Amino acid sequence: MSPKAVLWDFGNVIVRWNPRTLYQKIFPDPVECDRFLSDVCTLEWHTPTDCGVTFAENCAALSARHPQHEAEIWAWHRRWDEMFSGPIEETEAAIEALHARGVPQYGLSNISHETVESTLAMSPVFGRLAGFVASGREGVMKPDPAIYRLVCERFGLAPADILFVDDSARNIATARDLGFDVHHFTDPAALRPALEARDLI
Repeated sequence: MSPKAVLWDFGNVIVRWNPRTLYQKIFPDPVECDRFLSDVCTLEWHTPTDCGVTFAENCAALSARHPQHEAEIWAWHRRWDEMFSGPIEETEAAIEALHARGVPQYGLSNISHETVESTLAMSPVFGRLAGFVASGREGVMKPDPAIYRLVCERFGLAPADILFVDDSARNIATARDLGFDVHHFTDPAALRPALEARDLI
């Protein structure tokens, strides 16, 4: 059976996100930038904000451990939108094509409750989603199976009804284990053929 709805991740599927986009402005030396992102503002440190912790709380705690980098740490919060470098055109085109076909579309993102609205403003195709689940609002995040079950309950779908598109192999693996159809988003050019193969567009 082919899926009848598409579930989209946000970051690096619909819009490009990379902390380096901001921090290469702050640290022009690539080695210094690498060191900061590997040792101070790490993705592991950022993760709690995707599960409901505020940016202010997270930045304050890290600044206490690295007072010499206080300004750079707070830039993670104050200049958050500078980590984005625009929408992914192939995904935007696919979402519009799916909308034209009447295919229901939803979102599932590990994202802070504080940044959902600004992220949705980055591309008009977010308006094509009939609903979304944001980890920071729910207090649970991918790849916890609970958030996938929440998607099904909230939107009245079975896992087999859904094609889930995400750039994370871990998130894709969990969804597949739960019975979702999946597309691991690694190459924007491969997206449309994956949708066509399922007769979605």
